[in-house]
Amino acid sequence: MFVGTHERQLDPKGRLALPAAFRPQLEPRCFLVLGDDKCVTVWTSGDFESFGQEMIDKVRRGEMARDQLRAISSSAAEVTIDAQGRVLLTEEMRSFAGLSLNSKVIVTGAFDRVEIWEPTRFGRIASAGTEKIAGSGQ
Repeated sequence: MFVGTHERQLDPKGRLALPAAFRPQLEPRCFLVLGDDKCVTVWTSGDFESFGQEMIDKVRRGEMARDQLRAISSSAAEVTIDAQGRVLLTEEMRSFAGLSLNSKVIVTGAFDRVEIWEPTRFGRIASAGTEKIAGSGQ
């Protein structure tokens, strides 16, 4: 399980050091995918296969458009975590999530996956979720 929130920074080459607590479950390789709400999702190898099969099944049931499946699969990247615990975010992923080189990012656990966020966007998403937990969100 992945839990917690960590502030990190992209380096000048677009690499991100994953939190040490997350690395044992993700090493030596993991998958980066365009995620919901404009984040980048990090999946373990095993969970990525399950995620992919779930997407295929949704298309077959008519719950997801084939072009959405193509966009997700074509943008996914299998990455190896380097000796410093870093992964490389492609330019496409950084653009999708609103991340810039040398900028701060939020890395958060989402139980079965890790999410990489632009800090302001994550603040809005987290605030809305907290309001719903408190019973005052709409």
